[in-house]
This record gives sequence, structure tokens and C-alpha cells, in this order.
Amino acid sequence: MLIEGCKHEVEISVPVEEIAGETERVVGELQKKVKLPGFRPGKAPAGLIRSKFAGQVRQDVLESLVPKALQRKFQEEGLQVVGTPNVRDLHFHEGEPLRFKAEFEVAPVVELGEYRGLAVKYDEPRVEDADVDKRLEDLREQKAEYVNVDPRPAEDGDYAVVSLKSLSGAEPPVEQDELTLRVGDPDTLAAFTEALRGMSPEEEKEFELSYSDDYGQEKLAGKTVRFLMKLKAVRRKELPELNDEFARDLGDFQNLGDLREALKKAILGEREHRSQEAAKHALIEKLVEAHPFAIPEAFVDRQVEMNLEQQLRGLAARGMLDPKMKIDWTKAKEAQKDQASKDVRASLILDKIAEREAIYATGEEVDREVQRIARQEREPVAAVRKKLEKEGTLRRIAGHIRTEKTLGFLFEQARKEAE
Repeated sequence: MLIEGCKHEVEISVPVEEIAGETERVVGELQKKVKLPGFRPGKAPAGLIRSKFAGQVRQDVLESLVPKALQRKFQEEGLQVVGTPNVRDLHFHEGEPLRFKAEFEVAPVVELGEYRGLAVKYDEPRVEDADVDKRLEDLREQKAEYVNVDPRPAEDGDYAVVSLKSLSGAEPPVEQDELTLRVGDPDTLAAFTEALRGMSPEEEKEFELSYSDDYGQEKLAGKTVRFLMKLKAVRRKELPELNDEFARDLGDFQNLGDLREALKKAILGEREHRSQEAAKHALIEKLVEAHPFAIPEAFVDRQVEMNLEQQLRGLAARGMLDPKMKIDWTKAKEAQKDQASKDVRASLILDKIAEREAIYATGEEVDREVQRIARQEREPVAAVRKKLEKEGTLRRIAGHIRTEKTLGFLFEQARKEAE
């Protein structure tokens, strides 16, 4: 019986004959295992076993019959059950049929609407010469060298190498033997710039710095600290000359023209990827909106946990997860519920489209991903594959590839409309 959404309820009755047969089996198993005074192992009378272990016999019979009866009912009615059924109103008395009710959720039936030729905003990315110039300047910055200048007072634009020690106001004290600051740079605190201007190498200076209440380092926020700073060296930044030699130093390029062409292709690829990802996201939003069907709470709960786990892993990877941080899991899960519902619906729709269009991950595609992971982890491919198989990750990899191929198919079929 359908209650609402994906929730169903069934009433089940197990006949007395089946209960008796299962009881005999359970008693027989106990006879083999239990040891009773005055009887050799396996020779205690069945009646004695029934009376002495009545509670265990009852529990074992229930734990065997209830799942069997449920599975039989699900198969008879063709129900694809998700999650664990909630068994209630259990009626189990000697000489009477076993009766109970079970409430559970079933996988939704996805009826696909239109998914080919959906309209989506998309402009073909372009790359101008100025974009390539900007990327070349970034590369020059990465290859810059910092050279000491002849001793002279520091001025704006210089890179000052200093040692720094807090004299008061900081707990624990601040002490750095070699710190590089750019004089006059917006990212350099004004108090440091003011102290450095006009300082000469080997000169020391004391100064005070009042940190704002919202300063990034908690130990310094809102405090006034007195520092002793020594200027150790003044350096200037030298950028490499933009020529064929610079190009050859960066890789397999014959000249600057080759490098510019490679950069143009790279920038175009990056922009195409970003634009296509945005278009695919818009297509998913349209599909979810056009397919309003009920989804099991069990699916949503599992997706919430996956989303939270992914977010926490991301925070940990960036060093932003405080082990002492207390998380209100109830609130966190509630906040994630709407997004998780959309994610589940999108996944079910994409799976259905993939099934209809016969889109699958090939063995070669999975192998390439396993090889990429092996290179990243610097481990043998065979060892990585074995580990992924054991963890069940290979199936998830194949699923991810299938989803990406399905999104690519939807993008190819979509009607691209200019922004």
C-alpha cells in the first residue's frame, strides 16, 4: 500500500506451519551448540532446549522469519526497496500466525520528459592577444630573480629582507629570522613600510603596530605590538627577457611564437571548460525543474552525509578544519537537505538518460583514470587498482565517467543561445 511519495506499507502473515518448521530448525541448531549438565553435547532433549532457551528460540525464529517474509512479499509485488524497513505491530504468540506491518521506501520510477535540444545560454570563448600577453607576464613573474643591490636606503618597490622580533604585546612572542617585505606594496602593512623607508642594511629600528580586531591571526588581533626590526638586505626583482631563449627554457618550444600559440590553446581550453561546465550546470537545473518526482528520504540522507563529508575533506585539505570545532550535525544536515534533494534527483535523471542512450564507461576509460591516480599517488598501477577494487571505488569511478559522458551528450544536443 502506497502511503505517500516513495513510502509504502505492507501487512504480512506467516502461517503456523512455517513457524513450526523454523522453530524445529532453530532448536536443532541450539542442540548442537549448547552444553547442559548430565547430557553429552548434542544429546539434550528438544523439549528441554525449548523451555530453557525459550527467549533465544523466539528471537532466533523472528530474526529468520521476518526478513524472509519481507523479501518474499517484495518479490511478489515487484518492489525495489531502499533502506531498512521499519517493522511494527508485531504479533507473535504460540499456536497463532506471525503477523506484523512494515513501512519502507522504494526506488522512484523516473518518467523521462524532453531532454534533447534544451536551450542553454552559451558563448564560444575567445582568446585575444592581450590574454596571451597577460599569461606571459605571469610566467615572467614566476621566473623572476631577486638580486641584492649595493647597500643603500630602502625605498618603495624594493624587496626588504628583515629579521623581526616582538618586544612586547604579543603572546607567544613573534620572532622571524628572515622575512621578505615589499616596501610600499598594498599587501605590506603600512607600519612596516613606514619603518622600512630610508633604512639601510644592518640598521635596526623599533616601532609599534596596532592590529585590527579582525586581523587574520587571532594571537595578534586587536593588540598593539612593539617590534625590533633589522634590515638585512635590499633586493630588486629582475624579470627574464621575453625572447626565444625564455620560451625554450619553459619547455619543448622552438621560439616565442610556439610558446604564444601553446598558451593561446591552453587559455582557450580553460575557458571552454569553465563555460561548458556552467552550461551543463544550467542544463541540470532545467532537467531537475522539469522532472518533479518523489525521492526516498534514505537517498537524501545518504547524499547529505556525502556532501558534508566532501566539504569537511575540502576544509581539512586547506588546513581550515579546527579539530576542536563543534558541529551541530542536526542543523548542518537540515541546511544541506534542499541541495541534497536536487543532487539526488539530478543523479537519477542522468542515470535514466544514460540508460536510454546506452552511455557507459568503457574499460579503457576506467583504466586511464586508474593510471592517473597511480601517477598522482606515485604507486604501481596494479597496486592502486587492487586497492580501489577493495574499497569499491572502481564502481564509483565508472559511475562518475558515465555521468560526465551523459552531461557531454546533453551539452552537444542542447540549443546554444548567445548571452
